[in-house]
Amino acid sequence: MITKKNIIKALVVICVVSSCSSGGKDLFDKPDNEAITQADPFTRLYVPAKRITAKPGYHWFAYYDKIQCDPSGRYVLGMQTSFEHRSPQQGDMIEIGMIDLQDHCRWIRLGESRAWGWQQGCQLQFIPGTTNRVLWNDMEEGQFVCHIMNMETREKRTIPWTVYALSPDGKWAVTTDYRRINDTRPGYGYAGVPDPNSNVLAPENSGIWRVDLETGEAQLIISLAQAAAVENPYEKEFTEAKHWFNHLLVNPDGTRFIFLHRWRYPDEARNKPYEDVGGFGTRMFTASTEGTDLRVIDPYNYTSHFIWRDPSHILAWTRIPERGFGFFLFEDSSVENIQQIGADAMPVNGHCTYLPGNEWILNDTYPDKTTHLQSVYLYHVPTGRRVPLADFYSPPEYEGEWRCDTHPRSTLDGNFVIVDSPNWDGRQMYMLDIRELIK
Repeated sequence: MITKKNIIKALVVICVVSSCSSGGKDLFDKPDNEAITQADPFTRLYVPAKRITAKPGYHWFAYYDKIQCDPSGRYVLGMQTSFEHRSPQQGDMIEIGMIDLQDHCRWIRLGESRAWGWQQGCQLQFIPGTTNRVLWNDMEEGQFVCHIMNMETREKRTIPWTVYALSPDGKWAVTTDYRRINDTRPGYGYAGVPDPNSNVLAPENSGIWRVDLETGEAQLIISLAQAAAVENPYEKEFTEAKHWFNHLLVNPDGTRFIFLHRWRYPDEARNKPYEDVGGFGTRMFTASTEGTDLRVIDPYNYTSHFIWRDPSHILAWTRIPERGFGFFLFEDSSVENIQQIGADAMPVNGHCTYLPGNEWILNDTYPDKTTHLQSVYLYHVPTGRRVPLADFYSPPEYEGEWRCDTHPRSTLDGNFVIVDSPNWDGRQMYMLDIRELIK
C-alpha cells in the first residue's frame, strides 16, 4: 500500500544510499544527519554522522575493546545476520565482512562464522601491528576454532583454538572457555558445544589459555579452581557458587592482562546484591602473560566494563565501599591505589575507552528506561567536561541477551567513532566525525 509515510521513508533510504555512495575522499562531505533523524525522530545527533551499513541484513561489530578499522581508516570490519531477537542456535551462520569507506560503503565478504553471540560477536578484529590481517572464531566439525586471514590475498589458515584478546605484537592471544560462558551467561558464549564441566562449580581443567597464533598451540595458565581458591573477604561463601571467566584484555605493552572472575549462585535470592551489575559477583584480576603473579585489583565484587589507560592503570565501572558506584582508575599494583574519574559527568555504567593520548574518554550509556535513548559521549579528562555525540533510539524489543549496545569504538587515529544501533532498519553501524571536537 502506497502511503505518504512510505514515500517519505523511501526517499530517506535513497538519500542515505546516495550520500554513502559518493565515493569521495572524505566520507563526511555529505553527512546523513537529516536523513537519520527523519527516519527516526527520537534520535539526536550532535556531530556529523553517516550510516555505513544498510539492509539487506543486519550489521554490527559488537564489543568496544577490539580493533575494528585498519590503520588507514579505509576498511571497517563487521558481521551480518539475517535475523534478530532470539538466541543463536547450533548451525546459525553469520557473514564476516568489511565496509570499504572509499568505495560507496561497499560490503566485502570475507567469510562466515558459526561461533558467535550478540554481545561480542565472534571476536572479529584486526591483528595489532598488521595492516591487512584479521581473525575471527568459528566452529568446524563440532570444535571451536579461529581463522586468521590476509584480507588482501584471502589466504586463510585455521588454528584449533578460539581467541579472546590479542597481544599488542599480534603474536599470541589469551582465551577462555566459550562453552562455559554460554552455560553461565548466554549472549557472550557460543552455542553448539555443551560445557563438559556444567555440573562442576570451579573446574581445574577449564580457565584461561595462552594461544600461540603462529603454531596454534595453547597452554592452560589459570584455572577456575585456582581463582575460586583465592580468598574473598567480601563474599566468604562464594565457593558455593558456579564460577567462570569473562572479559580478558592484554595491557598496552603486553606484560600483563586483565580477566574478570565471576560467580552466580543456584539460588537467585543470593545473587540479589549484584542485581545492578548483571546479577552475579565479579572480581577483577590481573596476571602476567604466563599466568603468574595474580593480583586482585578490584576485590569488591562489582566490577563491570573496563579498559587499560596505560600498562599500569585500569579504568573500570564498579562499586567501592563508602564511595558507591562510579568509574574508578585502579593502579595495577599489589598496593591499593584507586581514584574516581568523572563522578558528575559519568554517573552511570558504560563501555569506556581512551582516545589516543588519553585526554579523552569515549563512553556510552544503556537505554534510558523512559526515552529508550542510548547516549554516546566524550569526557575530557583535564577539564571534567562531558561532550555529547549522539543519542540513539533503541526500540524496547532490543533487550536482554539480544540487546544492541552502542559499544562505541574509535578509529586508530581517534578522529572517528563507530557505533552499533537498532534505531533504523534493525541493528546497523554508524560513523561519527569528532575531528572538530578533539583538535
